[in-house]
Amino acid sequence: MRAPWPLLLLLLLSGVRRTAGYKPVIIVHGLLDGPKQFKTLSQFITKVHPGTEVSVLDLYNGISSLKPMWRQVRDFRQAVYPIMQKASGGVHFLCFSQGGLICRALLATIPDHNVHTFISLSSPQAGQYGDTSYLRWLFPTYLKRTVFRICYNRYGQKVSFCDYWNDPHHRSLFLQSNNFLALLNGDKPHREMKAWRENFLRITKLVLIGGPDDGVITPWQSSHFGFYDRNENIVETRNQKFYARDSFGLKTLDAQGGVSVCVHSGVRHTSWHSNYTVFNSCIEEWLI
Repeated sequence: MRAPWPLLLLLLLSGVRRTAGYKPVIIVHGLLDGPKQFKTLSQFITKVHPGTEVSVLDLYNGISSLKPMWRQVRDFRQAVYPIMQKASGGVHFLCFSQGGLICRALLATIPDHNVHTFISLSSPQAGQYGDTSYLRWLFPTYLKRTVFRICYNRYGQKVSFCDYWNDPHHRSLFLQSNNFLALLNGDKPHREMKAWRENFLRITKLVLIGGPDDGVITPWQSSHFGFYDRNENIVETRNQKFYARDSFGLKTLDAQGGVSVCVHSGVRHTSWHSNYTVFNSCIEEWLI
């Protein structure tokens, strides 16, 4: 029996809307990464949401990712803005590791951005402090307790890694010398704080993904805005000063139900973006 043509038309149109209705996804890679590391993640997205426009930004790849963070933010802004302008329904940010901080800086500094959901995938949002393989590669003769000597001066602040090195034992030096993370989190007052907060709060959803077996993000709770106190005990997100003060809008977004936290054990740092279980349980539902 042939279906009535109005029903066929309705089914056809609903299929078009389903395919065309997905917002574009902008992916920003992490330290020493590049687009090739995100082919699997891109395939995950287009498999479950056919027709999605996925842009893996081809900037500051490999060792170039060590350039100062604000320089990278400037150039990533030039790359994302045309994508935003073409997307009348908004876009999603999916940003890995160091890329999560770049994306948050973009959200803070683009007053007319149209990012709907910001997915922060194993990113040191509250900073980094730990003896990891990345640290040993960057500074082979230094341990975490001495890296501040490199990072907390004007030369160290020209290396991206130092822009978010947050030594809990040298808090005053961090606040004095850091001109990226300390500003972004509102730890150091500045004249753009109000505007940055308003810009950040243009997003509808913030998804924070991380886990205890990451092996690079240290403490791993930094991926959820938790961090060490001076005794290296974990201070959870809602007990952080920048949360209590609502310095950049995190508390407000959380109160609105706009923050989702996803924790996965057994996932190493370089495997987050190729783990289908992580994608299925933490990412897929937000990319609509």
